[in-house]
Amino acid sequence: MGLSRRTFHALAGATALGLALGGSGAMTCAYAAQTAPTGPPPGTPGADGRRHTVGFDRYSLLVDGRRLVVWSGEMHPFRLPSPSLWRDVLQKMRAHGYNTVSIYVSWNYHSPAPGHYDFTGIRDLDLFLRTASETGLYVILRPGPYINAEIDGGGFPGWLTATEGRARTADPAYLSYADEWLTQVNAIVARHLYTRGGGTVLLYQIENEYDAYVDEPTGRDYMAHLYRKVRSDGIDVPLFHNDKGRNGYWIPGSFDTGGEQGRWLYGFDGYPSPTLAPPDWGHFGTGGVKGGATASPRTPGFVPEFGGGWFDPWGGAWFDRKGYAESRRLRDAAYERRFYLTNLANGITLHNVYMTFGGTSWGWLPAPVVYTSYDYGAAIDEGRRPTAKLVPMHQLGHLLRHFPDLAKLDRAADVRADTAADGLKVYHLTNPDTGAHVYVLRNDGEVPVASELPLHGVELPVPVAVPAQDARLLATGIRLGLRRLRYSNAQPMLALTAGRQQIAVLTGRPGEDTVTALECASEPAVAVLEGEAEHSYADGLLRVEAQLDGLTRVSVSGGGTSTPLLLLLADDETSVRLWPHDTPSGPVLVYGPALLRTAAVDGTTVRLTGDTVEAADLEVWGPRGVHELTWNGRELKAHATSSGGLRAAQPLAGVGAVALPALSNGWLRKTENPESAPAFDDSSWTPADKTTTHSTTPVPAGQPVLFADDYSFHYGDVWYRGRFTDATGAESVSLAYSTGTQGLLMAWLDGRPLGTHRMPVPGKKTVRKGSWAATAVFSVPEELRTDEPHVLSVLVRRMQHDQDGKSQDTHKVARGLTAVTFSGAAPRLSWRLQGEAAPDPVRGPQNNGGLYGERSGWHLPGYGDGHWEPVQLPRADRRQGVTWYRTSFRLAVDAGIDASVGLVLDDDPARAYRVQIFLNGWNMGQYINDVGPQHTFALPNGILRTRGANTLALAVLSDGTTPSGPSDVRLTLLGAAAGGVPVIPVPSPGPSAARRA
Repeated sequence: MGLSRRTFHALAGATALGLALGGSGAMTCAYAAQTAPTGPPPGTPGADGRRHTVGFDRYSLLVDGRRLVVWSGEMHPFRLPSPSLWRDVLQKMRAHGYNTVSIYVSWNYHSPAPGHYDFTGIRDLDLFLRTASETGLYVILRPGPYINAEIDGGGFPGWLTATEGRARTADPAYLSYADEWLTQVNAIVARHLYTRGGGTVLLYQIENEYDAYVDEPTGRDYMAHLYRKVRSDGIDVPLFHNDKGRNGYWIPGSFDTGGEQGRWLYGFDGYPSPTLAPPDWGHFGTGGVKGGATASPRTPGFVPEFGGGWFDPWGGAWFDRKGYAESRRLRDAAYERRFYLTNLANGITLHNVYMTFGGTSWGWLPAPVVYTSYDYGAAIDEGRRPTAKLVPMHQLGHLLRHFPDLAKLDRAADVRADTAADGLKVYHLTNPDTGAHVYVLRNDGEVPVASELPLHGVELPVPVAVPAQDARLLATGIRLGLRRLRYSNAQPMLALTAGRQQIAVLTGRPGEDTVTALECASEPAVAVLEGEAEHSYADGLLRVEAQLDGLTRVSVSGGGTSTPLLLLLADDETSVRLWPHDTPSGPVLVYGPALLRTAAVDGTTVRLTGDTVEAADLEVWGPRGVHELTWNGRELKAHATSSGGLRAAQPLAGVGAVALPALSNGWLRKTENPESAPAFDDSSWTPADKTTTHSTTPVPAGQPVLFADDYSFHYGDVWYRGRFTDATGAESVSLAYSTGTQGLLMAWLDGRPLGTHRMPVPGKKTVRKGSWAATAVFSVPEELRTDEPHVLSVLVRRMQHDQDGKSQDTHKVARGLTAVTFSGAAPRLSWRLQGEAAPDPVRGPQNNGGLYGERSGWHLPGYGDGHWEPVQLPRADRRQGVTWYRTSFRLAVDAGIDASVGLVLDDDPARAYRVQIFLNGWNMGQYINDVGPQHTFALPNGILRTRGANTLALAVLSDGTTPSGPSDVRLTLLGAAAGGVPVIPVPSPGPSAARRA
């Protein structure tokens, strides 16, 4: 950046002081540090109509003067095109301890053309922000303009590829378009700012991973422009940028913020390998501008993206073709404990996990480097099922919510573990206000270790065990209600008051022996209510020893404290069946079901909604006076328990069976690509008559511009037809073309197939390559080398636009044909081309490409396919071109069941063909049989009619060199639960609507 170390520290100290932001945008003196003592965190956020302040100091965010540790998960509304299901994912996140959701807003998803923006239906940002607020989650909003995100063009709309101006710079032409986008987004966001009480938007990101032009005026001016633009649109929450890696780029003071100080956060991202030791990016690191949080010492540690998995490329090179299951295995629950606890130890108090729910890059949304599924190996899988990775997120999220000591931690004296504990690293921190001490123990070795660890003021009486490649957090001096924890080798998870008692939960791995010591002025009364535990009292300490096996309950009363304590010791599996929930009447703790969605106290009744998978007992601890329960609207008989709770008299029922029909019958078939025939009428197609372009791909000498984007064809397949009058002497034709990963080209001359060319499958060294160029050379048949009129027809599966991660306008690299030449002849060709029709009014611009069947509505429900040929699967067709298959099926899933359904395609991997999958007219993704690795495609409820009729259409593209399918096509149950959320069907307009478009 050109800053000396002295200049860097001066700027950081002068401009990064955390200042409270008023809802009106007013702020305190830029040099008066705003701070707060350790105390209760802010309450559950919502659109309460009140003004709030959002500021920060070097430790944490300050919301209304209270410290907040941001425990956030990333999800993308555009990767779940069923708005009803947004609530499902958000409720699962909230229940599992997240207090924040981070989202990208993708420009290309909302803008089919310059000046045209759509925020309705599946693109209803206002609805998403309302849903997040109703769920009780803060929102980190990230609208770019550039987002990356493994999405087409990095979020840039297709039409931007054909405009002048260098993107991601201060170029006026580009800025005019970026401002147009931000104006649209910010008009919605401004209504949902937490500072104004209209919603829960807490933080706002400008740009993303911007590491170009950092030392140049165009880069600094660009960032300054975005800052001014967002502020002028009324966004008054703190702003930030996500530094790609840890470079110290865009720290406070590095660009002009128009005189504002103390309203800009430095953030950085990280995706460390699971094979390496977790890095120290803060308190325990090397420091300096490349040290992560130390680059901005006056602002809190902020990781806007930390790896919650990793994306998988076409061909599956990174995960040995095992797909996202392998991603999830490599970055499992133990990975989360090791890496995320290391972050917390390093002072990272704003922590966003990318991804927490990955979802689906449906249609033509995915960037070239990824296939349809964006499961990511995330904690919530693509079918919306909770995975084992939610265990540490659940435990840590509730820990950070219930123990405010962790919001303000300084590095403390180093602690030496037992020298025999090879691979064990210990982090020691302390809260300067409360005197609490926190220890993170991390085992980087390949075998479990047990260490006799000296904690603050005490020697633990038992060794602390840490499994191989795992970690745990211990604490001393924290409050469990009115009692102080002297020590424990179990990890605290929550402490709350429910009714006449306080409840504390400590957790650990199954089978571990735990010892927990509570300070008591006198000997308390102790009762073991469930499980096996031993207890003793001496020297002002109550010691409880138990092995973690399910739920152990120990009641502690007296001992100098008037309020009883219910101590719950839970193993991992049990801990994720404990659900704390705040209500206006006080906290509620629920034990038993697979998920608690909502809890409300209505007089003497606790009303709960949630999910079960297996039959489950239900027990509830709530405010005084409650003695009745309802579950999902049904009244339950309940009785008081010895633990002070209410237990349902009968277990909650598990989920019932879900029957899925076979898809072996009822298929109809029709071939297409009439565009290859010489007599096809292409008079309505667009002439390729341009001679100049804004693409970064040069136009070859003597060639017209053939790039699809220059003629407003931005998504999916594109057809070319070139007419010429003399092929005499022509030996071969060379077709130069440019596509995204796994693009291909097919050619016909006078209706006769010439062949197919395809880009290579990426290997480990090329998985990030987003643009591929090649030249296909085909022989001209002898009998066609005449001086008569000819038609050369070419179909290009262009795949998607490259991203622009290096700010080199790589999203403008050409897609489609780039040049056509003959050997032995030089005919002059007159070209026309045709891509996608006008954007679908409901499904949007990324749903359709330029196949004849798509342009004619063959993918839509209600299309008249009565004249199509009835066929049976499997198929073994051999032809170059496109063949469509359609069938219908009905589902009758019980209304009380949330069934997640997928479509599976399987075949001999030696067969070379591709399938575009359309469900009820929605393009749910692309299957490449001989490349993979994806075989299962999620079908979101709402698009899928779980109680009604569905239309499935498959557009099969084959090169004719092998038999092509489809072969095995079947529905599969990805998961099911009794409960769920109400699902409103997403509109599926038929052929008439498509024609109007």
